[in-house]
Amino acid sequence: MKEKIKVSDIIQKKGKEKIVAITCYDALIGEIEDKIGFDIILVGDSVSNTLLGNEDTLRIGMDEMIIFAKAVSKKVKRALLVGDMPFASFQISKERALENALRFIKEGYMDAVKIEGGKEFCETIKYIVKAGIPVMGHIGLLPQFYLSYGFKVKGKKEEEKEKLLEDAKILEDAGVFAIVLEGIYEDVAKEITENLKIPTIGIGAGRFCDGQILVVYDVLGLTPPPYPKFVKNYTNLREIIERALLQYKEEVISGKYPEEKYIY
Repeated sequence: MKEKIKVSDIIQKKGKEKIVAITCYDALIGEIEDKIGFDIILVGDSVSNTLLGNEDTLRIGMDEMIIFAKAVSKKVKRALLVGDMPFASFQISKERALENALRFIKEGYMDAVKIEGGKEFCETIKYIVKAGIPVMGHIGLLPQFYLSYGFKVKGKKEEEKEKLLEDAKILEDAGVFAIVLEGIYEDVAKEITENLKIPTIGIGAGRFCDGQILVVYDVLGLTPPPYPKFVKNYTNLREIIERALLQYKEEVISGKYPEEKYIY
């Protein structure tokens, strides 16, 4: 097995090698992802609307996130593991945020945490970083804040662009080791990337980020359409699973399964 990836390894990739990140929620997929050699595996709050069937990412809490983090950590030994701080886990106070970040490290065996939001949460991020926990930032389209801002691509208006550039610099100064840029016009994401010393990880932010991240179930074609414009399905496991389950059902009904080789 290759050496465990550290935060410093991710930072050093900027401008030299693309960073490849993906989400994960369970040990089985985590083992496969780690074998392939992803740099960052994010236990994302997207588990709320993918695996748990909720309408958004707001309906999941720390207790549930810790369960998924533990599962992933059991089989991921090389990639940098990042726990996604869920809605209401960091907004109440910086002290509460630190308590929850510590839970991700101590109970979920994560290597770092991710926090959505810009300068509004810079003091919280500083507080967590000062306590010895690496933090990944996240700006642009913010799923946890869709009730206020909706699901709109960011950076078209000049004031939006200026806010994104300002937030990125503020987060860098606060101590984040990387920033996820979600749903941002490509030219703006490019400018942000060029103005930072730390890496940017794009999701719907074009070609010029230092790395990319997608939701694993989108990559595998497990989530049903419609998909955001930036999503590329690399296979269609939904159809494959459906065919396999249908065949199993038909064989049980017909008596074909279990045949002799499957009988003690």
